[in-house]
Amino acid sequence: MAGGCSKKNDAEKYEKYGNTNNDTTTSSNDTTTSSKLSVSVGDGGTIITSSDGTSWTSRTSGTTNYLWDVTYGNNTFVTVGNSGIILSSSDNGITWTSRTSGTTNHLFGVIYGNSKFVTVGKGGKIFTSSDGTTWTSRTSATAYNLMGITYANSKFVAGGYNGNIITSSDGTSWDNRTTGTLNILYGITFANSTFVVVGNTGNILTSSDGTSWDNKTSGTTKHLKGVTYGTNTFVTVGNSGEILTSSDGTSWSSRTSGTSEHLMGVTYG
Repeated sequence: MAGGCSKKNDAEKYEKYGNTNNDTTTSSNDTTTSSKLSVSVGDGGTIITSSDGTSWTSRTSGTTNYLWDVTYGNNTFVTVGNSGIILSSSDNGITWTSRTSGTTNHLFGVIYGNSKFVTVGKGGKIFTSSDGTTWTSRTSATAYNLMGITYANSKFVAGGYNGNIITSSDGTSWDNRTTGTLNILYGITFANSTFVVVGNTGNILTSSDGTSWDNKTSGTTKHLKGVTYGTNTFVTVGNSGEILTSSDGTSWSSRTSGTSEHLMGVTYG
């Protein structure tokens, strides 16, 4: 997920921020990049593509559903969104085809790893696909909304409502991990042999293996929405212009952002 946003549907408010798929601060919700192309998705079924990051072209998605996340793998772009929408493209993001997900639940996150796509969403829904076309429902380890997912260190890690973090080595069998928090978790990243997850009321969790999680002192109660790693530093951002940095994911320092606006996503590239 990228710049991040919130959206109300049927009196339910969903917020998703700070995925690890090359977070950006475009007007669309999420951006991912292959070796040749950047693809950004967002409100009203918006899909735009760029080969240089400067000039962007609008593409026909065939949907007006909100698109939350996009990823790339196996020469295929996949985007997911509201009402179980899944779209895929294998021609550099020009043509997009709707795929059957088997759910009408909102899908919030998608990632490619271990030779498969994995998407997660409302009610703990999880689906996997080897090609982005045919999708299989998997038994989840939670019934709570899953807002983000990443793949690193040979493991899928997804996080969401009620402090839930679930992990899987293959995308098929999932385990629920103890986090010690009930806060909503948004952003997930992995670097320097460490998973870092951030969320509401300044929650920061770290893990070396994705199994055991430690709560870290952030020094803030502001909601943290995005997290990334670059130049040997973890950076997380959130509400009211909050920016925190850490060299190890354990000790965090507040930085001056120069803004009081909410910061929804962050990336390094």
